Amino acid sequence: QVQLVDSGGGLVQTVGSLRLSCVGSGRYYSSYDVDWYRQAPGKGRELVASMTSGGGKIYADSVKGRFTISRDNAKKTVYLQMNSLKPDDTAVYYCHVLVTWGQGTQVTVAS
Repeated sequence: QVQLVDSGGGLVQTVGSLRLSCVGSGRYYSSYDVDWYRQAPGKGRELVASMTSGGGKIYADSVKGRFTISRDNAKKTVYLQMNSLKPDDTAVYYCHVLVTWGQGTQVTVAS
């Protein structure tokens, strides 16, 4: 069974950067597709970026060119590098694999 731990959130100024990490456990973690979702106050959870076990990537239109998803299978970690952050990026960010969610990490972008 996979378990996930998200980290790396914080408070940052507009156009600043953060890198989120999702550390997974489980024997087959590197074989799974991994997603990053976010949920802003009063809104539903939305897909931000996804990476397949083979290295394929997709991004939400709102983050293309600013966010980069990557993974280090040896460390069982998936990263979300977030650059040029905007106040609209403020949300709780969640890592997701199969039916398992991380606990979430808060990202706040101050204008």
